[in-house]
Amino acid sequence: MLTATKSRSFNAMFSLYNKYYLVGRRFRSFSISGKVDPDHLHNRPILYMMNHSSWWDGLLLYMATQKLSSYEHYVMMEERQLQKYAFFRKVGAYSINRDSSGDIRQSLRYTAELLEAGHRAWIFPQGEIKHLESRPITFKPGIGLLLRQCPKAAVVPVSLYHSLYQHSKPDVTMCFGSPITLPWSEMSTRSITSSLQQLLSDQVDAHRGEIIASESGIPEGYQGLMKWGRSTNEWLDGFKRKRSEIH
Repeated sequence: MLTATKSRSFNAMFSLYNKYYLVGRRFRSFSISGKVDPDHLHNRPILYMMNHSSWWDGLLLYMATQKLSSYEHYVMMEERQLQKYAFFRKVGAYSINRDSSGDIRQSLRYTAELLEAGHRAWIFPQGEIKHLESRPITFKPGIGLLLRQCPKAAVVPVSLYHSLYQHSKPDVTMCFGSPITLPWSEMSTRSITSSLQQLLSDQVDAHRGEIIASESGIPEGYQGLMKWGRSTNEWLDGFKRKRSEIH
């Protein structure tokens, strides 16, 4: 297992690179609903669970937590990918190898230790990247095993949606749901997994419905996390306006 090796100096540099080059150049906007740090759970371990539909998901949640959270955040990442992009360890990524039951147990113990130490941890309980519209959303059992190890943890469901609508660049919206606190130690791994799987599925579908109902593709109540970049069609519209003003 590969543990996180956070570096403040690298984080300061990479945060700017991610904001202005990686995310900033490839998305038109990034907007968020809900609170990253729940107000009433300051002294409780918090585990974030999010749907996983693209390679960008980790970079987007990294940007959100850098800007909106006062806590240290860590993200579970597939080991082959973390070996390929080892620098992610410096910003809080650690590995899980789903081909080894021993490594899975080690990664879950490490996650529980991070939570108990007062840090925040993120997992993608689907276990792999799935198409955004793939249904049903199904979880691996790891989240149930983890919560039985760390029963004091609250779970924050996070839905992420990429939408290519009226512009040449996609808009991204992220929704932080209400924290869930259940008696995890009294529940079976299967019942925990099933309950949380249904809850996140419902949130993703509701999130999708909000986007479809919005004329702009960004529902009301979402906070812009970065300035909107001009997409190709907006550049062309601006060029046409200036040309018409000249003539």
